[in-house]
Order: sequence, then C-alpha cells, then structure tokens
Amino acid sequence: MSTTAPSLLGTFARLKLSLLRNGLRQSSGRKAVYVTSLVLTALFAVLQLIGLIALRGHDHAAALTVPLAALLAFGWAIVPLFFPGGDETMDPSKLVMLPLRPTPLVAALLTASLIGIGPAFTLIIFLGSVIATAHGAAAAVAGVFATALALLLCLALARAVATANVRLLTSRKGREMALLSGLVIAVGLQFVNLGMTKLNTAGGLARLEPAAEALRWVPPASALDAVRAAGEGSYGLAVAELALTAAVLAAVLWWWQRGLAKVMTSADASTVGAAEPPRTKGGTHKDTGLARLLPAGRTGAVMLRSLRYIGRDPKTRMAWASALLVGIVVPAVNTAQGNGSIYFAFFAATMIGMQTYNQFGQDGSAFWMVLQTIASPRDAYAELRSRALALSLLAVPYVTLVVFAAAALSGNWRDMPMVWGLCLALVGALFATSASMSVRYPYSIPQEGAFKNVAPGQAGIAWMSVLLGALASAALCAPVVGMAVWLHMAGSPGLLWLLVPAGGAYGLLIAWAGLRFAAPRAAGRLPEILAAVSKG
Repeated sequence: MSTTAPSLLGTFARLKLSLLRNGLRQSSGRKAVYVTSLVLTALFAVLQLIGLIALRGHDHAAALTVPLAALLAFGWAIVPLFFPGGDETMDPSKLVMLPLRPTPLVAALLTASLIGIGPAFTLIIFLGSVIATAHGAAAAVAGVFATALALLLCLALARAVATANVRLLTSRKGREMALLSGLVIAVGLQFVNLGMTKLNTAGGLARLEPAAEALRWVPPASALDAVRAAGEGSYGLAVAELALTAAVLAAVLWWWQRGLAKVMTSADASTVGAAEPPRTKGGTHKDTGLARLLPAGRTGAVMLRSLRYIGRDPKTRMAWASALLVGIVVPAVNTAQGNGSIYFAFFAATMIGMQTYNQFGQDGSAFWMVLQTIASPRDAYAELRSRALALSLLAVPYVTLVVFAAAALSGNWRDMPMVWGLCLALVGALFATSASMSVRYPYSIPQEGAFKNVAPGQAGIAWMSVLLGALASAALCAPVVGMAVWLHMAGSPGLLWLLVPAGGAYGLLIAWAGLRFAAPRAAGRLPEILAAVSKG
C-alpha cells in the first residue's frame, strides 16, 4: 500500500494539470477568461497580503484575521454548491469504475485540490494573516502549522460538501442552483460593503473583537488565533486551538471518506423508477399536497400550474427568488447604513408585482396547449384571473411582511397603515397592468443561458412592457395616494388605518377591471402571443 499511494498522488496531480491544460486548449475565449481571472486574483491577493503585513503590530490585528479565516472556510463550503462544474475532479462518480479504495483516494484528491487559483489565493491570505499576528519564534512555528491546517481544512470541506451532494450537483436541479450564484454574490457584496463602512467609522478593527471572540473556537479560525496566543505566551491555548483544528480536519476527512464509499458503492437514485402517484378507487390519480387546498375546476388547475412554474421552472424560480430576496435586503441594508425608511416597502411591492409581467412567456411553446382551452373572452378572463389569484397567494403576504419589517427597522409605526394600504393598491394596479402588458407585449424566455431572460431581438419589447406598465400602475394608484395625503394632513394617526381596507379594496377592484379589460384582447391575439413566446 505504501508503494501505491505516492504514485496515486502523482497521478491525480498530473490529472488535475492535464484537465487544466486541455480546458484552456478548447477555445481562446476560455483561455482569455482564465488568464484574466489569474491576473485579477493575483493582483487582489498581493494587495491583501500588503494590507495584512501592514497590520503587523496592530493591537487588533487578530480581530480581522480570525473572522477572515472563518469567512474563507464558509466560501469554500458553499462554492461547490453554486459552481459544481468548476472542477472536474470534484465529481467522484466519474471514478466509480476504477479499482480505488476511498482512503488513498481521499489523499490523492486532496493533493489535486492544492492545484489551482483558489488554493493559491487562500494560501496567500493565510500567510498574510500569520505574518500580521506572529510575534516570536513560537508564534512562527504555530503559524506554519496553522497555515497548513487551515488550508487543508478549507479544501477538505469543499471536497466533502461536493461529495455529499454529488448526485444533486450533477443533476438538473444542481445545475439550477448555479442560477442563484449571481444573486448570492450580489447580496454578499452588499453586506461586505456594509461591513467595510462600519470599519471605516470610529473604532476601526476594534469593532470586530466581538465577532473574533465568538469565532476563536471555530476552525479554521481557531488555527489563526493560535498564532496570536503563541505570540502572547499562551502556549497551552495555542496547542488546544491547533489540536481542535486538527480534530475537525480529521472529522471532515472521515466524512469525506464515508461519502466517497457511499458514492462508489450505492446505486444512483436517478436510475430507480419513481413511484406511481396514488390512485382512487375509480382509477383516477388522487390529488395530494397543494392541489387539495386550491379550488376545483379550471381555476384550481391554472393556479396549480402557475405555482408549479415558480417551484420547478429554473428561470421563473430564479426571478421570484431574486425579487423576494432583494425586496427584503434593500430596506435592511439601507437601515443598517442609517438611511432606513418604511417607504422602501414600495420597492419590494414593485419588485414582486413585476413578476406578473409576461405571464405567457414562461409557457413557451407549450402555450399552444393553453390556447386550446380558450375559445372566448370568458375563457381568457378565467385564465388570467386564475393566474393572478395564484400569484397573489405569494404577493400579498410578502408585501405585508415587508411593510411590517420596514416599520420595525425604521421605527416608523405611525405611517405603517398608510404604507400598507398603498402597497396593497400598488400590487393590485401592477396585476391590472400586467395582464394587458402580457397580452400586448409578449416575449419568449430562452431556456439556454443562466442569465438570458429575453430572446434575441425581443429586448425592446420587454423594456416597453415594463416601462409602460410601471407608469400606468403609478397613475392608477393616484386616487389612493390622494386619499393618503389627505388623511396624513388631517393629523390623526387613527385615520390612517382606513387606508388598509381602502387600499386592499381598491387593489382588488383595479385588478378585476384590468383583467376584464385584457381578457377580450387576449382572446383575439392568441396566435400572435403563441408566435411571440415560441421564439428562441
């Protein structure tokens, strides 16, 4: 066994290099992206290294390096979930036919993990962190062990997570998770920007001391804190923190080994036939779950179809997830920056209302099946109404939640009833205009491309739909806005509560009128709608 392990290590290291080299040979564009990423990452790593070295001797340097190590480990843990195709060697299911045992395979794959831009960047950050906090020979020795343990733990954690979720990551649902990567990165950058703003205010790195204190016993942050402890003469604490990191590394490696053994010896669940849905005595399929809660007939069927689009279609799910998350994050981030206002709830209401535009685009070429069920304006009205009812099940509770959250964050409970009523009216107005915009300006949503939501040549149609719909919705809310201004100027907070039922009733009324207006036009434009949503 001792003679095969080194050769296996070298084989997998050469395999990683070959995959890298062959990948760059596929196209000049891929090579340009890789070189650009390498240059930008190297530049950023050098700047970070210089900054960490400049912190040497600072009283609160460890307050930065400890949370930084925890943040890097968290990043390594979630990267495989959002970029499962980033490293071919992360898929152990491709090795199941080879006569390899899990234990030497773990060592070989861990060795291959050391090759790449990410590991090099992480190593530089850990080295800079050690330089910033190491004072004395004992701290330097502890820094060597800390750097090695922290780096190996990050890599092993990424591999273990990828192995535990390999069936998911290589499936269609796993690839859909990559659609969320841009959203997660954007939201994460907002919080990083918020953190940097806080650090630039009075207190500086001292503000990170509570976070560092909480993370000192969380590997690999504990390994970096061991360097500080050794430099201050707390050798027992340093040894304990290094030992904790080593123990967690051993546990992660054991988890990874167990995952490899399971992947290499168990059958893929995708090859096993799914169980047939339960049937009633008459032989028909029995409704389960959400279908039981919806109305019977056409209304319930259309509502269930619309909700399933949100839950199963990658593009629709991504759009709704983005709207829901951004609608909450924007008020929260602005409040944290000292610019909080309850009126940010209007942004959330607009975001969620915009998801009702282009209702037929998500059907794509399958819209011809919907077309077969529409023979009159009455049928078109039933179709549009059912879609609006389904989306309102998400929109109304969400808007209510955001209004209360914005009021709590800003402390402005006085204007909460007014904003709540106006948001309900705005959602109804958006539902009203979205029906007409979906009929007048339909466009296709291409299936290929994670971030392509409009087919080539239809971008102008999409922008026209959103622009005209937003302006019309704002104009339709004028009566409720006028009532809100009048009640607000009356100076009695109790009167503002009248806007909640008034806004809700007005939203229902204007949504009903909008659906009635759009229904006959939808019935007369069915061939044009089908042609538009079937492009791309």
